Amino acid sequence: MKFKLDENFGTRTQQIFKQKGHNVHTVLDENLKSTPDSNLYEICCREQRCLVTLDLDFTDVVRFPPKNGSGIAVIRQPRNFSLPILEMLIHQFLETLETMSIEGNLWIIEPGRIRIHLSE
Repeated sequence: MKFKLDENFGTRTQQIFKQKGHNVHTVLDENLKSTPDSNLYEICCREQRCLVTLDLDFTDVVRFPPKNGSGIAVIRQPRNFSLPILEMLIHQFLETLETMSIEGNLWIIEPGRIRIHLSE
């Protein structure tokens, strides 16, 4: 699957996706740091890449309709956020992708659960 990681993610996260065999680009590698959310959304839709982000603004399905693209995955940070917790959430997300498709949907990934907003 094709992903674009928002600027909140580093090379360790990128490597997790690559190890699972995914095609992954990053906002930082593409010099898109600080690009407006609407621009990033349009790029992901055009490139048919699922956006993976920590930015809760992307949970606004009116502003960023997931049905227009390859999906949006928002990682929800718990209060005791750390790199091991982030990696656990990424693994949880990727494991779920093995049995379900995010295509055209919004997933909110939290410790122990994934909330799915299905596009209509």
